[in-house]
Amino acid sequence: MPHQSTRERIVQAADRLFYRQGYEHTSFADIAAAVNISRGNFYHHFKTKDDILDAVIARRVVRTRGMLARWEIDGDDPLARVRSFINILLANRRAIKRHGCPVGTLSSELAKLNHDARGDANTLFTLFRQWLGRQFSLAGCGTRADDLAMHVLAMSQGVATLANAFADDAFIEREVARMNVWVAEQVAACG
Repeated sequence: MPHQSTRERIVQAADRLFYRQGYEHTSFADIAAAVNISRGNFYHHFKTKDDILDAVIARRVVRTRGMLARWEIDGDDPLARVRSFINILLANRRAIKRHGCPVGTLSSELAKLNHDARGDANTLFTLFRQWLGRQFSLAGCGTRADDLAMHVLAMSQGVATLANAFADDAFIEREVARMNVWVAEQVAACG
């Protein structure tokens, strides 16, 4: 693994803590302790918690774009690529059961705080929406593509929220299977 700079380690730790504890409940001291650096060294890299939040969101955007690009390459067709999005609920079920969806929880928390960065956090949903819409468009769904993309996003957020509330693996598996069937039916109806 390549050597990470102190700044990168801070952003990675903050990302993890914001997800697990929430933005509001994570302090500079929490992040500094997770990275094992002094507060003085910490302030050398970030002056405010909002600066860290901006870096965390930027990190998530880069990682999301990379994931979507991999799904483009790995997926044989639009349906397979949409299934990659849906199946991430299974791949991340352990974390989702404990903390919810990282995108949804951050967006929701920032909205409740009326935080200036909430629009930036919603960029992640926009990336997913546009990417899913493109897949449905490639599948021949035309004017329904964006509506279908939003429905998949809504279903996935609902599953993540209820998985977090009930911590039920069987529920996640059932709902992912249902989502995959629904998407296949929608794509078949478009073609």
